[in-house]
Amino acid sequence: MKSQVLFSKQQRLAILLLIAMVIALQCVYFFMSTASEDLTVNTVAYHRFQKEMDALRAIEIEKRKPKVYPFNPNYMTDYKGASLGMSNEEIDKLLAFREQNKWINSVAQFQQVTGVSDSLLNQISVYFKFPEWVKNTNKKQSFLSQKNDISKPFVQKRDLNTATAIELQSIHGIGVHYSERIVKFRNRFLGGFIADIQLQDVSGLTPELIAKITKEFTVKTPRAVQKIDLNTATKHELVTIQHIDYNLAHRILEYRQLHQGFQALDELGKVKDFPINKIDIIKLYLSLD
Repeated sequence: MKSQVLFSKQQRLAILLLIAMVIALQCVYFFMSTASEDLTVNTVAYHRFQKEMDALRAIEIEKRKPKVYPFNPNYMTDYKGASLGMSNEEIDKLLAFREQNKWINSVAQFQQVTGVSDSLLNQISVYFKFPEWVKNTNKKQSFLSQKNDISKPFVQKRDLNTATAIELQSIHGIGVHYSERIVKFRNRFLGGFIADIQLQDVSGLTPELIAKITKEFTVKTPRAVQKIDLNTATKHELVTIQHIDYNLAHRILEYRQLHQGFQALDELGKVKDFPINKIDIIKLYLSLD
């Protein structure tokens, strides 16, 4: 037992050295802790450093944001519109406008179609990129407006029901595609158009193009139509009229019965879900005897 408790001289020296190192480290820690309490901070330098860090952080956040490149708003998708801050209703209006084969050619027209606010329009319109032909059209707008604003009197206009596709192409903006589409739509009816307003049913024709056409052409030989008395018409008679299907015909008859007949053709606009933008065309086929 004695041999296991006793230490050799080298072992005793090692133990003393270890104890001395522990004491020395404790002293160093004590003096360092005391000295750290006396440290002073350069407030000006600290705030300067903090501003630099904030600036670098802001730059990094800006870099991580998705970049927006110039684009044609006519091809805007749901995702694109949402990422730019547009509401679902505004996006749906744009898509519905495009489904009619119509095109947006200016920032003002984009707001008119979608109904976006002025603040949002100012943010996103800087990225709009319209085709070159739109810009060229804008440059010539003054000259064209002076030329196209002159409407001929009725006797000098050409008959829209006998006009050929080539004759229609004399109107600025009516090319081969639109002229053939007008003639094809007209020929669907035996006798052609009843009135100029039926041009609204030609796919792709904008109000501006229709106005240009009717300054040179008009229906001089309208198709004869046997008008239907709105107050006695049956459902089967009503569905023979453009833009009236069985559901709408049913609602018209319900309204007529509830109000004991129609007093005026414009009263059709009060029928539920009536296509008010087509009322003038529908009225071509109706009468109140």
